[in-house]
Amino acid sequence: EVQLVESGGGLVQPGGFLRLSCAASGFTFSSFDMSWVRQAPGKGLEWVSNINSGGGSTSYADSVKGRFTISRDNAKNTLYLQIDNVKPEDTAVYYCAKRSERYLPPRSQGTQVTVSS
Repeated sequence: EVQLVESGGGLVQPGGFLRLSCAASGFTFSSFDMSWVRQAPGKGLEWVSNINSGGGSTSYADSVKGRFTISRDNAKNTLYLQIDNVKPEDTAVYYCAKRSERYLPPRSQGTQVTVSS
């Protein structure tokens, strides 16, 4: 059974930083491109970032480019999202997903990021 468990969210002040993690199990993590998506209150899913299976290729939504960094550790079956210079509009529940499933309803609980002073 595929399991994705996000962690690392919390309350952070504007300009601060967070590092989100996603522990994957139940599939061959190193064989899959992965994504982060987010859902702000009252809004739909928004794609944030992709990373290929080997970690050498990444892409970002324009809204987060230059502030977010996606990475992965295939030995640990873990996906990461470093969030720097957070903004109030980054407030959302963040989910990880296989890239092919990034627009499907999340199968995990996500991790809440709240940006507030």
